[in-house]
Amino acid sequence: MTIDDIDFAQLYRDHMAAAGGRRKPPEEWDRRAAGYADKFCMEPNPYVTQFVGLTPHDDCETLLDVGCGPGVIALALAPRMAEVFGLDYSQAMLARLEANAAAAGLKNVSGILRSWEDDWSDIPACDLVVASRSTAVMDLDAALRKLDAKARRRVCLTGPVGGRYIPPEIFEALGRTPPPPRPAPPDYIYVLNLLYRMGRLPKVGFIANTNQVAEPLDFDQFVRALSFSLGELTGEETRRLKAWRETLPEGQWRFRGGPSHWAFISWET
Repeated sequence: MTIDDIDFAQLYRDHMAAAGGRRKPPEEWDRRAAGYADKFCMEPNPYVTQFVGLTPHDDCETLLDVGCGPGVIALALAPRMAEVFGLDYSQAMLARLEANAAAAGLKNVSGILRSWEDDWSDIPACDLVVASRSTAVMDLDAALRKLDAKARRRVCLTGPVGGRYIPPEIFEALGRTPPPPRPAPPDYIYVLNLLYRMGRLPKVGFIANTNQVAEPLDFDQFVRALSFSLGELTGEETRRLKAWRETLPEGQWRFRGGPSHWAFISWET
């Protein structure tokens, strides 16, 4: 057996299923929209600075930001572009994008309500296409081909290095049975292998995940973070979680679980 015998597209789908991956409905992102805007758009962000610094854009006039959220990357690049499109399947995220663009005095930013799985035939091709931390999809091969097809010059994206998990003591605090051990979700290595199959020549860099050492979350933020991963908590689960949190030193009130680094992958089309 050689590498040419491996169907990386199917292997990714199988891996995602084994890791318990699921497509989050847009309503889950709608509920997080305001918090994301406050957290990422209102303060200097080392991740954004590094992403923009690694993105070749001097020869680009148009931008498509896929999974744009409230516009963190789109708005950082918009002053250097003639036209910017932010694509997301959360209407609330797009509303934040447009509000943030207006607050920044940017008139060249438009939102597109669309998911990865939808038809993209009417989405405009752009010089530069970016997908920042938004490729945790169920079918990565199809997603990469959509990005590639819409880029006149290049694509830049970030994917996790390593997986994430929720510690078993949190399940115990909630009164839930910890799930059986699962593999970590698939990471950036699949992107490289699928691009190889597509005949692309990707470049790879890395961005440290500063959220690993984020400030401790208050209780409401902690509940929202867990609910996003585990589904809505019941009243009893929230009560149990609060009692457990009160036994911990404040400095341990952190919600960890993200990758330690993000892989920055770019390729010319």
